[in-house]
Amino acid sequence: MADVVVVGAGIIGLTAALELQATGAEVAIVTAEAPRDTVSAVAAAVWYPTKVDADPRVLGWGRRTFEVFGVEAATAVPGVTMRPTRMVVRHDPGIPPWWAPAIPDFTLGAAEWHFTVPAVEMVPYLTHLLDRFEANGGTFRRQRIDSFADVDAPLVVNATGLGAARLTGDDRLQPIRGQVVIVDNPGLTTSIRDEDHPLGPVYIHPRSQDVVLGGTFEVGDTDRTIRPATAEAIIERTTQVEPRLAGARVRKHLVGLRPARVGGPRVERAGHIIHAYGHSGAGMTLCWGTAAEVARLAG
Repeated sequence: MADVVVVGAGIIGLTAALELQATGAEVAIVTAEAPRDTVSAVAAAVWYPTKVDADPRVLGWGRRTFEVFGVEAATAVPGVTMRPTRMVVRHDPGIPPWWAPAIPDFTLGAAEWHFTVPAVEMVPYLTHLLDRFEANGGTFRRQRIDSFADVDAPLVVNATGLGAARLTGDDRLQPIRGQVVIVDNPGLTTSIRDEDHPLGPVYIHPRSQDVVLGGTFEVGDTDRTIRPATAEAIIERTTQVEPRLAGARVRKHLVGLRPARVGGPRVERAGHIIHAYGHSGAGMTLCWGTAAEVARLAG
């Protein structure tokens, strides 16, 4: 029997499993979905606390995650790079955001903020994390859990994202639908954000071979089908912000449901269960800090 069973194999579950292994625990992962089929795999995954309110704990998790990704980028971990970012600010740009202390090179501009943050191509990175976990002796099993009573382990980590609503009855959880368009990269190297663009939220995140164009933040919407009109609108406004995107070949369309939670992420221990869910669009941004907190709670 494993010392700990982690339920869920998205970015929160995988990093928590690895941190627990680092403490010497024997860990198993049980999940209904393979890592590449989780919402984590859809994420544009550039460090940024999307739709998460200011909270000292969250800032600490973000700072820790930033540091880990910085080391991984420097050591060529698959999928991890450091990405310069230009953020258009349509309110007072002279007031830094609450998360700025986590970023060493954060700079205030006349109408923009500039900073460099970790960016992750999630499918190769999730594959890397699972490989590390199994190389450390961890076991991985595909199984849908209907109740934590079905999990035979002294300690359980609940990293089920939106699935936690069904397992815990937490009515603070809500989906935030995100639709993105993936296009060929015309040579872009800088991420661009314009959250208050008149036509809708804009983010443009270059990767090694493509660019993620977004996006939408549709609270309570659980529809995972691609909406052509939404895709066209995303392309229109992102091209307005970055004209070099004009005519870029569309590779694919993706939709994911971010696991948002009113009041912020739930990371706490209740009996033999450690809950770690509700990270909204900031799972990648907070993952390694959350994982360290899970390991602390397990100790």
